[in-house]
Amino acid sequence: MDAFRTPEDRFAAVDWPEPAYAEVGDGLRMAYVDTGSPGDLAAPVALLLHGEPTWGYLYRHVVAELDAVGVRCVVPDLIGFGRSDKPLAVADHSYARHVEWVRRLVVDHLALTDVTLVGQDWGGLIGLRLVAEHPDRFARVVAANTGLPTGDVDMPEVWWQFRRAVESAPTLDVGRLVASGCRHGLADADRAAYDAPFPDEASKAGPRAMPLLVPTRPDDPATEANRAAWRSLGEWDRPFLVAFSDSDPITGAMAPILRGHVPGAALLDHPTLLDAGHFLQEDAGNELGRVVAAFMA
Repeated sequence: MDAFRTPEDRFAAVDWPEPAYAEVGDGLRMAYVDTGSPGDLAAPVALLLHGEPTWGYLYRHVVAELDAVGVRCVVPDLIGFGRSDKPLAVADHSYARHVEWVRRLVVDHLALTDVTLVGQDWGGLIGLRLVAEHPDRFARVVAANTGLPTGDVDMPEVWWQFRRAVESAPTLDVGRLVASGCRHGLADADRAAYDAPFPDEASKAGPRAMPLLVPTRPDDPATEANRAAWRSLGEWDRPFLVAFSDSDPITGAMAPILRGHVPGAALLDHPTLLDAGHFLQEDAGNELGRVVAAFMA
């Protein structure tokens, strides 16, 4: 598969740590930030998974809060995003491949155990699959503005509008897309950070592909795996926190469904982050970090 590797000078002005890299198959290299110290196996681990069309930079405020209380943060860039390699064909992306690429990082390369998943947007679609398929690796889950669609229920119209816009735009303005999902917009430097991974249109196959991979019909290629994951999550009795924002029209309806479906969500005090949009890490990142820190403690 033909892939693009963003030149490092594109990130020169971005305030985010230098990553490490892992080979995750298909000739691809995945970037990830790991705040842990080599050999320190005692620190609690949080796996922070971003979604469409962002990258690990999205979690900088969350990481600051977790780092302050000694949590080891592992923050990957999904394949096609951030500093990770970017397959140049939309057809090279599939839901199954994205799950497998992250699995190879978490299970094969880092061999993480006792993990707290924090998943937002596609970070939940991928992360919840990993939790369901490798439950021995995970101690608890924070679901933040995400879900696990099977195609049995239609997506909201606002999501279809987003998908059509991504499909039809001759030039995909990634920074603008992220800003539109924030209640308070983005500073120029932050918007530039979201544009940095994508110097040209050819490098944007990942952001263009992801909306096409969300299961929207019962016979979608990912439907059966997601249904199986739903069944597994219906038996998950470890702590499962639903930490959604109050102003996300795309995933908001999933919060009560997750709370009611996962046994581990029972009896927990599930927070709602106020005045925050789809990208709650931008609008309320420090607050989300404190929520995750308290949950892990």
